[in-house]
Amino acid sequence: MKEEKLDKEIGKIKLRGITEEMRESYIDYAMSVIVSRALPDVRDGLKPVHRRILYAMLEDGLRHDAKFRKSATVVGSVLGRYHPHGDQAVYDSLVRMAQNFSLRYPLVQGQGNFGSVDSDPPAAQRYTEC
Repeated sequence: MKEEKLDKEIGKIKLRGITEEMRESYIDYAMSVIVSRALPDVRDGLKPVHRRILYAMLEDGLRHDAKFRKSATVVGSVLGRYHPHGDQAVYDSLVRMAQNFSLRYPLVQGQGNFGSVDSDPPAAQRYTEC
């Protein structure tokens, strides 16, 4: 009798156990994150953060024949326009695109200390240019 009353009051809400709900909800969320952010796109091999960095550089006029600008400027442009998350994630992606040992074809020409194969960390974004 109580169940019938609950069904009428609640409507289309289904009663589920917390463990089952968390398991299914987490898997759905994790898969959406993996597919949309963590895996590179099949068409060009870029993740969304890489694409945002390159597009921001294009809009700022940073092409192959332009003068170098501080990496912090590029990171700020990306954060301000497209990627309102932490600046370190954007800078790490920018560094990876400038390292000739990380990618077969580096996408960004970097000037300064962008790290080494021996696990030396890159310099802070205020000291590097791209």
